[in-house]
Amino acid sequence: MTLRIGFIGAGLMGAGMAKNIVTKGYPLGILGHRKRETVERLVGLGAVEAKSPAELARGSDIVVLCLPSSAEVEAVVFGDQGLLAGAHEGLIVVDSTTAEPSSTERVAAALAERGVRFADAPLTRSPPDAEAGRLNTLVGGEDSVVEAIRPVLETFSENIFHIGPLGSAHKMKLINNFMTQGMAALIAEACVTATKAGVDLEKLFEVGKAGAANSSVFQRMMPWVLGHNEGGMLFQLKNSRKDVRYYTHLAEAVGVASFLGEAVHQTFVLATLQGEGENYVPAVARGLGKAQGVDVGPKPKS
Repeated sequence: MTLRIGFIGAGLMGAGMAKNIVTKGYPLGILGHRKRETVERLVGLGAVEAKSPAELARGSDIVVLCLPSSAEVEAVVFGDQGLLAGAHEGLIVVDSTTAEPSSTERVAAALAERGVRFADAPLTRSPPDAEAGRLNTLVGGEDSVVEAIRPVLETFSENIFHIGPLGSAHKMKLINNFMTQGMAALIAEACVTATKAGVDLEKLFEVGKAGAANSSVFQRMMPWVLGHNEGGMLFQLKNSRKDVRYYTHLAEAVGVASFLGEAVHQTFVLATLQGEGENYVPAVARGLGKAQGVDVGPKPKS
């Protein structure tokens, strides 16, 4: 029997994931999204739009979530006509949200009371990779659950990493994102300092690429800073701020003093306060510059 898949969160990453699921042979139900063009595209490919999470759950064997934060996940699960209202024995919920592990445990426990199994399956890479089916998917959950969902994950993943038990993938994702966003914050500060010191940013890029400071984050941020293109970090700054805050919560929960985590989080808070929250991650450099009286990066689009 072909598994019936439900999908909630057809946004920047989710749209490509859902497209791959339906075009690779799975019956797909989707929950309406504020980006109606995405919904209409998926319906045109064969997906069926559901009116509520409960309706989607009742008609699915697996429901995939790809939402902005744990707040949206909890609303979708616990809300009026949420997934719990449509839960049935044998249903599997797969949460690809970059979520807070403590919330993941609450959600999984509530679903388990209704006979629903759960896996956390956050993602790395970018929206173009989601569209092309080349994401890295990190999975936390029991072996039997991971094997049950693997064929679906394979529709949009190049690599699937079974990290460990339930919740371990969300923890891994936060730690990985902290390292990435930490480098982004460091590069942003370096660019602001270089600008105030009269150092040529093109030369900074040239020198950085040739030495130990080089990294994929450096390679993706600097073209944006220099105004050459949007850069390769197609992820909203406000979501990075949220992810790093989830990381500092995790560090605190396990008894780690996160001096750098707090500094990175406040760097993203400052950039958000400077109006950069809706822009992609490299705009942290422009926000940091604004706060300190220098122009870094391209001028904002009017």
